[in-house]
Amino acid sequence: QLQASGGGLVQAGGSLRLSCAASGRIFSSYALGWFRQAPGKEREFVAAVFWSGGTTYYADSVKGRFTISTDNAKNTVYLQMNSLKFEDTAVYYCAAGVRSWVVEAGARPGYWGQGTLVTVSS
Repeated sequence: QLQASGGGLVQAGGSLRLSCAASGRIFSSYALGWFRQAPGKEREFVAAVFWSGGTTYYADSVKGRFTISTDNAKNTVYLQMNSLKFEDTAVYYCAAGVRSWVVEAGARPGYWGQGTLVTVSS
């Protein structure tokens, strides 16, 4: 089970940190990540990290502004979001699964958390 938190209302240019706590064991073959879905749009990939090794991946739209990290002792993945823009407004979902979902076209993670709403005011 994945439990996301940390969403809220922030002004453009501000920062937020999302957290996603996983219950149960996270296997070394897993990757954890974040997706987002804005109103009227499809869910899109934001960032991912390999649980073992820490390799990270980012969508072009967030590179240089967002940072994904893990606390393996707490079974938690974080998304630090800086320099937020109005277009970052969305429901953010954390996800987990065997790491192939990160690198294979069309693949999706097997586990999803509930969403947390991020609203950026312009």
